[in-house]
Amino acid sequence: MKKYLIALASVAGLMTALPASAQFQKPEQAIKYRQAAFTLMGSHFGRVAAMAQGKVPFDAKVAAENADILNTIAKLPFTAFGEGTDKGLPNRAKPEIWKESAKFKDAADKMIGEVAKLDAATKSGNLDQIKAAVGTVGQSCKACHDNYQAEKAG
Repeated sequence: MKKYLIALASVAGLMTALPASAQFQKPEQAIKYRQAAFTLMGSHFGRVAAMAQGKVPFDAKVAAENADILNTIAKLPFTAFGEGTDKGLPNRAKPEIWKESAKFKDAADKMIGEVAKLDAATKSGNLDQIKAAVGTVGQSCKACHDNYQAEKAG
């Protein structure tokens, strides 16, 4: 499993180094890519958040593993918001993403930074630090969703 994650992280790292146009031949590919990345982010964040909220027993090792994966994945979806990727498949991206690209980038960067802090908190094994970090990641996600994610796919 660890070798698989290392390989996935390596490939992901290489992909983020390429221009978006080189990564995605069609807008549909970019939309699928970012949707998959967001799905994985939600899954791994959800596992840590459930521990922080006391919904599942706290396991420091599992929390750290999930936060590490989340920290890698968090950087991926934003290369897939290039020109023309607002159409092609049903998606929930609001037009403001492209109209307010600098603000959207700032929101993405803030979330990535908060995820990095969560990753560090999980490595400490301190549940109180993890709870605080989960809260700030959740707030950064919510802020972006409120501004840039439609309720229904269009």
